[in-house]
Amino acid sequence: MRNKAEVTPDADLIDMENGSDIETRIYDTVFDSVMTQRLRPGTKLPESSLCELFDVSRATVRKVLQKLAHDHIVELRVNRGAVVAAPTPEETRQIFEARRLLEDVIVRLAAANATRADITALRAQLKQEHNAMHRFAQPEWARLASSFHLRLAEVARNPILQRYLTELVSRCSLIVALYEPPGNASCEHDEHARVVDYIEKGDGERAAKLMDEHLRTLEANICVEPEEPDNSLASMLGLQ
Repeated sequence: MRNKAEVTPDADLIDMENGSDIETRIYDTVFDSVMTQRLRPGTKLPESSLCELFDVSRATVRKVLQKLAHDHIVELRVNRGAVVAAPTPEETRQIFEARRLLEDVIVRLAAANATRADITALRAQLKQEHNAMHRFAQPEWARLASSFHLRLAEVARNPILQRYLTELVSRCSLIVALYEPPGNASCEHDEHARVVDYIEKGDGERAAKLMDEHLRTLEANICVEPEEPDNSLASMLGLQ
């Protein structure tokens, strides 16, 4: 679930994507800690603490924080430093509204353009989802659920729509990870399977209707109630 951003990155962000192992480790540690709810919305990420925890320079930490901000995982605030992003209820509503409208078009195009090979690939992805779900591997399941939606955008054969959906899925994944109560599925596997059934039949109308219901249910499960974390930063990053 780490597929982000449509804005062309600057040189520092390109360096980060091709960067050192320690930069990748810091990024992944923060990202995974947010997605597993160890780091809650609004949690401060002091540069000095990150430098000490990972034994790196401030320049390295700042580069990673810039990438995390670029990917909407953290916010960089003037005179306050980096904090875990905390989407407001209004931002959440707008993001899901935009995603519903975009995926309505995408599934209709997917139904019109899907080949037999596309359907086979989608079914294989659904099998991976099913296996992760029954292993109770929540992070893996969430990643596969998000990548399913992006795979539909590939089948739609419109790279512009795919690029916009990549950012929206990323931001929705963050919102779900931060605010969905424990125990809820980030995406219902059976609903994904039914969407593929309709796409295979070329029924874009029913696929779009089911996708709209699917995304509305996902949004309805979210409870935007930020809370202040009580644990140490090291603990929340899974380093203790």
